[in-house]
Amino acid sequence: MITIGSVVKARYKTGSYIGKVKEERGKFFLVEILAVLKHPQQGDLHNPKQTEDVFFHERRALAHHEKANIQKTAVSLYEEDVPDYSDSLQTALEQLQQTLHNEPASPYQQLALANLASLKKDYFG
Repeated sequence: MITIGSVVKARYKTGSYIGKVKEERGKFFLVEILAVLKHPQQGDLHNPKQTEDVFFHERRALAHHEKANIQKTAVSLYEEDVPDYSDSLQTALEQLQQTLHNEPASPYQQLALANLASLKKDYFG
């Protein structure tokens, strides 16, 4: 059972995070982000992998200690050790880059990889 103070895995948009439940808000939990499991996909959430006639968003991972309202249905208990935020962010970013490198070349792949390269500079200097 998830209660205030529980460490959880939380899916938010196209990312996945480890966090701590701070409040219960009806159908949502307010979750403080502690680590990144999966970096968000780049581009338009409503038109995945599309580049034409859409606004191609740069999607950042939620920041360390950022709080997000996350639907209860997207939250589950997390019972493993919580990794360091910066290390987890770097691992998640590199996993997404590797996944994109393994896909056939496409305009989406090129734009997404460019966004991730820019984010990597921004995140880590």
